[in-house]
Amino acid sequence: MKQGLSLRVSQHLALTPQLQQSIRLLQLSTLEMAQEVEQMLDENPFLERTEEIAEREAFGLEQADAPVSAGEQIADASLPGDEPLAVGPVEHERASMDRDGSISTDTPQSEEVESRIDGASPLEESWEGDGSVDIAPDDGEWGGEAPARNSGVSDGDETASAADLARANVSLQDHLHDQARCLRLSDEDRAALYFLIESLSDDGYLEESLSDLAAAWLRMGVPAGDGDSPGADMQSSLEDREALEQRLATALHWLQHMEPAGVGARDLAECLRLQIMELRNTPEARAALAICNQPLELIAKRDVKRLCTLCGLDEDIVRAAMALIARLEPKPGRQFVDLERNLVVPDVIVSRAGRGFKVILNPDVMPRLRVHDVYANAMRQNRGGRDNGGEAGHAAMQQRLQEARWFIKNIQQRFDTILRVSSAIVERQRNFFMHGELAMRPLVLREIADELGLHESTISRVTTAKYMATPFGTYELKYFFGSSLGTETGGNASSTAVRALLKQFIASETPAKPLSDNQLSDLLREQGIECARRTVAKYREALRIAPANLRKR
Repeated sequence: MKQGLSLRVSQHLALTPQLQQSIRLLQLSTLEMAQEVEQMLDENPFLERTEEIAEREAFGLEQADAPVSAGEQIADASLPGDEPLAVGPVEHERASMDRDGSISTDTPQSEEVESRIDGASPLEESWEGDGSVDIAPDDGEWGGEAPARNSGVSDGDETASAADLARANVSLQDHLHDQARCLRLSDEDRAALYFLIESLSDDGYLEESLSDLAAAWLRMGVPAGDGDSPGADMQSSLEDREALEQRLATALHWLQHMEPAGVGARDLAECLRLQIMELRNTPEARAALAICNQPLELIAKRDVKRLCTLCGLDEDIVRAAMALIARLEPKPGRQFVDLERNLVVPDVIVSRAGRGFKVILNPDVMPRLRVHDVYANAMRQNRGGRDNGGEAGHAAMQQRLQEARWFIKNIQQRFDTILRVSSAIVERQRNFFMHGELAMRPLVLREIADELGLHESTISRVTTAKYMATPFGTYELKYFFGSSLGTETGGNASSTAVRALLKQFIASETPAKPLSDNQLSDLLREQGIECARRTVAKYREALRIAPANLRKR
């Protein structure tokens, strides 16, 4: 065997910790991002919040806006699911950025981006850094100035106004407890009523049986009420489980006679019956009560003939009773749900700016972070590590400092990428922002990826769980992407626009003769859109619209 030396050139992709963190931060939602920031603030002593107006780092949008280099394109091709975000010194035509961090899509311009920051040493692709502990220019704070939250009470006011008190949310349990205090009950019955009220679901239903509730109460081994509730010795007065069930049944009788009507029901049929019994004794109410004793599937299918046979009533009275049932509340506790916890906070805000649109990041969701100056200066002054537990301790602290720097940069790059993608979406869907969803055009992730020089999986991460506030409402970024349907003229129509057209057709139909899926398909064909009946049914179900036989009234 002959021995020799040879050279071989190969390429491979190495995901460094900062690249992994950048990819992970990019796909987090706003809430998950806030939790990640709080966790990092607790773990890293070099990271702190700042409320001051921050200067944008030179690492920002100009660096992130450049397309991928040749090496990174090879990396994208070899690992499409975990590609690094693009940074590179090339020319790229993009939308101009305002001084406040916004982007105007009116006047695109070409500019050359520098790959290095003057005066700042390049960072190694590891948490250990380049061995320097000097504070670089990019160690400063990052983020925008967010307006303070309005507490609802102006400074100097010691008491809230009547409007503030009216806006205060009252839970269903508090509302029922207020009514229970007005009842003359024994200590045992009051404690049982308290236990049932606390066992209600958000919709006002008692989802567990009295037997299971009694068993759970006995397993707790403590009184059902709170510290202020009477009947602390109630459990000792109940001899067995059957007696406790009887006590809960009596309390349930009181609960089901409280407001709102229907609270404390075990199922939908009982909820409807409780509400009907609160109405006047009319023929329609008596017929509605009889109908609620029948299978609810017949009411959902509007099977009037079957209900007439089972209840022995005329068709006219059955229709009147079904109209009465339709006005009842299937979820009595819905009016007490705190809707504020379900609000969606947009990541991007779009507003009109002259003939175009202005795209800015929402300052309320942008964390304002910076490297702690005092600790960083201490690291620089004690470079030898004699006073910090030796070289091992100094290296560990230097690694934490590098983590803080990269975390700030990755957060900045995350928001810059969201802003770039949102601006490209606004540019492509300009007709939507001017005329509404009927003017939506077909758009796929590949178009935005090719325009920005990013991988398609990066666009997918950016558009997931990120929201945009528009003049027509708040939408997830994925809403602006839709498949295309062929037209008679050879063009394409967006599936989102087709769904909006279906909603218009159904909203304007005659209630006595609703449009079937075949008729809706024919109407779309008259508009020049080729859409099969099965596709119409799929879009209708996605819009949560009932079929024609259930819409008939």
